[in-house]
Amino acid sequence: MDEPIQFLVRHGYTVLFMGVLVGQIGLAVPAVPFLLAAGALAGSGELSFVPATTVAVVAALLSDALWFELGRRRGSRVLSLLCRISLEPDSCVKRTENAFIRYGVGSLLIAKFIPGLNTVAPPLAGIFRIRVPRFLLYDTLGTILWVGSFAALGYLFSDQLGQVAARAVQLGTLLALILAGALAAYITYKYVQRQRLLHRLRVARITAEELRQKLESGEEVMIVDLRQQLDVQAAPSRIPGALRMAMEELEKRHQEIPRDRDIVLYCS
Repeated sequence: MDEPIQFLVRHGYTVLFMGVLVGQIGLAVPAVPFLLAAGALAGSGELSFVPATTVAVVAALLSDALWFELGRRRGSRVLSLLCRISLEPDSCVKRTENAFIRYGVGSLLIAKFIPGLNTVAPPLAGIFRIRVPRFLLYDTLGTILWVGSFAALGYLFSDQLGQVAARAVQLGTLLALILAGALAAYITYKYVQRQRLLHRLRVARITAEELRQKLESGEEVMIVDLRQQLDVQAAPSRIPGALRMAMEELEKRHQEIPRDRDIVLYCS
């Protein structure tokens, strides 16, 4: 047996645990390939299916428990942390926040199948003060469904995945370089995309002090409060005279915003 395959078989459970844990924490390491590989190795008799899926479930639950507790302790500030470590724009976190607000704790059943909601759902459950037993029940069921689905796919198609793995071993260093280059290119693209967005926001940004000075000087300014429901609940006070609307309502209600004065969009 080739050395890389021997290594994977010898350390399969450890690799699986770390891959799922790191992926669920929110870093740019997809966990699904690890689940497929574990299922394929179980199908070929190199790993045991039940222990492998148990290891993956435990890793995912540990990560979710960490984010849940951070949400309980730090409140909505934990979402800022997610925005900093995520390669997605802040708007991605806000969209998943809206999904959780709409579907509640039941979203934990399908959260891991949805990019973005995957990592954001556990801290949101903590922010909304979902009871621990209720969180653990829904999160465990959703995790078992997620792990079981992809591990089962790997198990069913173990022969095909084994052929792909054997071909990959033959390519050796070349394939590793290609994959590393593709991952680096993806991370670079997302990073540049995010920095461009932040730059555009900085160019058009006005500070709270500058806005206060405009209001005190009597200048007519239209302020639109686009904060999400969670942000409003955390800080219910708002700027006097501000028009309140959800961000997703902006396109429908844009006619309510006068065009004869400066417009300030307030979102956090």
